[in-house]
Amino acid sequence: RNVLIQESPVAGFQFYEGDFIWPDLTVGGRLKLVREADNIHDPNAVAVYFQTEQLGYVPRVENTAVAQMLDRGERLQASISKLKATDNPWDRVWFEVVLT
Repeated sequence: RNVLIQESPVAGFQFYEGDFIWPDLTVGGRLKLVREADNIHDPNAVAVYFQTEQLGYVPRVENTAVAQMLDRGERLQASISKLKATDNPWDRVWFEVVLT
């Protein structure tokens, strides 16, 4: 049984390879969540990857539960839920996290 944990925009999209891989992104595309417990800016940091390219992060104001679940070894899946061709980087790629 899958349980939706959250839906969020990708934070920091403009600082990574998002524009370069934009043509490859599709709604439903699988994403990888990578815990960065040693991140000096945020101890709850969770990076978001598409294949081998980092898209950004789970937003800081929404990352605590996902970080704790990853730390406990919970099985989480992430996928692209919305794509918007807009100049606002906070609104371009949305993703959902599901507990499997």
